[in-house]
Amino acid sequence: MSVHNIEDLIIKAKILQEALPYIRYFHGKTFVIKYGGSAMKDEHLRESFAKDVVLLKYVGINVIVVHGGGPQINEMLSKLGIKQKFVGGIRKTDEETMHIVEMVLSGDINKDIVALINKHSGENIYAVGLSGRDGRLIRARKMKEDFLKEIGIEIEEDIGYVGEVVSVNVDLLNSITEKNYIPVIAPVGVGEKGEAYNINADLVASEIAISMNAEKLIFLTDTEGVKDENGDVISSITERDTQLLIKKGIVKGGMIPKVKFALKAVNNGVKKVHIIDGRVEHSLLLEIFTREGIGTEVVSN
Repeated sequence: MSVHNIEDLIIKAKILQEALPYIRYFHGKTFVIKYGGSAMKDEHLRESFAKDVVLLKYVGINVIVVHGGGPQINEMLSKLGIKQKFVGGIRKTDEETMHIVEMVLSGDINKDIVALINKHSGENIYAVGLSGRDGRLIRARKMKEDFLKEIGIEIEEDIGYVGEVVSVNVDLLNSITEKNYIPVIAPVGVGEKGEAYNINADLVASEIAISMNAEKLIFLTDTEGVKDENGDVISSITERDTQLLIKKGIVKGGMIPKVKFALKAVNNGVKKVHIIDGRVEHSLLLEIFTREGIGTEVVSN
């Protein structure tokens, strides 16, 4: 073996050694990962994500994946000739649309992610797909106007079967993770009468992280993180910082509810929330197992 090859191996060994304190500390802890954006569409990134999730499970971290699927829903509705309408950035979801939303999220997307993770797992670790309706995992109700205003959305019409989380079946999730399964959750909730609700995946991830007293909540996005007025990524923000950025119009659009759900999580027991760029290969590992990390860390005041 050449000296050059030995030096390369030493560098790899040092990288593993750098990760050791994090592996030790996070062993047995729970991470909730919101999976969406390019990381769900690009085949190379999909494979990278699945391998990273399996690695986290093998080093003793209880991983829970919550996925989105807006673009895939749009595509299916277009194919079926069903007219789509968005109000304040929220999909107006009538009974027919809700049927398609559930079919795409709980069917195609969910099972595809499960199969991808299982492709890279061994004999002792498996992913299992769940909808919020399974075992009444996510109890939901129609999203209230006050809740919408809280996340910066004001609407004047009925948006149908769009829900907010009432409660999470923690016992079900604990029983799954304790048996070395990786729950992969579609953001569909169940109402009092058994009806389905379409719920924002960021919101579902935040509520699950709170209910599970998670160590980390990680949002995989198509942006490098939360940026300041100069377009530079802010490494760490508090609630005070966020309110100022929203007021100035620097944090806007879909990033507003994301940071608000992140803040709710850290203010309700989740140790840390990270908003990171899912377009970067192995972004999960870079955030969790390196000193520098990437993206924006959301912390309580």
